[in-house]
Amino acid sequence: MVQLVDKRQSGGLYERKWERFRVNRQGMVLSVGLDLAAPKVRTCQLIDISLGGASFSVNTTIGLGEHYYLTVVGVLAKMGCAEVYRNDHRIGVQFIKEIDEELLHQIVRADYFTGGVAANPKQQNPGYMRGVERPRFELQRT
Repeated sequence: MVQLVDKRQSGGLYERKWERFRVNRQGMVLSVGLDLAAPKVRTCQLIDISLGGASFSVNTTIGLGEHYYLTVVGVLAKMGCAEVYRNDHRIGVQFIKEIDEELLHQIVRADYFTGGVAANPKQQNPGYMRGVERPRFELQRT
């Protein structure tokens, strides 16, 4: 008898170690070339993050090595990264050292409070009160 096994639930090859959180945060990628000159900085858009890694998109991957630092705007931490995959402009990385839970929660909470992915779309402001006309005052000239 043949049994089909879901590898994600059985601890197989495709199981994720950490829970991932979708975020929509601006970040920076800092890379140092072989010449050890000043770090090259480029912006990125963080897509998701976990204790062990993240994915983000960049405008261009030209000249980007496989190891760099990732920072998130508004968070004072640099995370050392090793690239796992690169698919067009999307990059997936594994952190060289797992980040702690407090830093992860700080990034996710900041995304929630600044209106990232988890926030509801903004409603149009009705201007005044619905169903009530704004009084118009006109100066009468005499």
